[in-house]
Amino acid sequence: MTRLVLTRHGQSQWNLENRFTGWVDVDLTEKGEAEARKGGVLMREAGFEPACAFTSVLKRAIRTLWIGLEELDRVWIPVEKHWRLNERHYGKLTGLNKAETAERHGEDQVHLWRRSYDIPPPPLEIDDPNHPRHDPRYRGLEPDLLPSTESLKLTLARVQPYWEETIAPRLEAGEDVLVAAHGNSLRALIKLLFDVGDEDIVNFELPTANPLLIDLTGLRPVEARYLDPDRAKDLPSCP
Repeated sequence: MTRLVLTRHGQSQWNLENRFTGWVDVDLTEKGEAEARKGGVLMREAGFEPACAFTSVLKRAIRTLWIGLEELDRVWIPVEKHWRLNERHYGKLTGLNKAETAERHGEDQVHLWRRSYDIPPPPLEIDDPNHPRHDPRYRGLEPDLLPSTESLKLTLARVQPYWEETIAPRLEAGEDVLVAAHGNSLRALIKLLFDVGDEDIVNFELPTANPLLIDLTGLRPVEARYLDPDRAKDLPSCP
């Protein structure tokens, strides 16, 4: 049996400010760092010893991973960063305060953008400074790979190839794996692992930096639990 831990990054500055973040590279708050450290302690106490780790190319996830690995005393394991594990791209909502956006566009419309499975927010224009084509970390990618906006469905389409080609084979080889990423990229992985329906996955919420430990037989989850039960959310049933 192998073990997989999925952990969302700790609280970021824009989480604190209630802003749509997406692909903007926002750092952790002091609270977020403390959450990440506690997550590392909980993984250590659970006896989790990952052989490798994966994260996005955004610092809030990268630093959450680093802090967790420090607490695990496993900073030496291989770590791979990949843009396919980035947060969902929020298009023109990027940087906006969520409450103010609801006042401007109506709560129903904003809820549709945030919580529907396949309806993305309005896209960014190519010349918008928040568009990923202006970010040096994506310079080597084909322009048509870079999103101007994303729904959860589009986020899943981005994440799934990386899961199937890179992460899943490590688990199938019997290695324990740690993934530190974002609310929506992790939703995509949970949808794949637990075969969650389109309407149900949009309501699934991961708490910040609370490691979700999943016991697997092959790639089939047999048990899953949050390591901090005081901040646990409802989990999908193991298929």
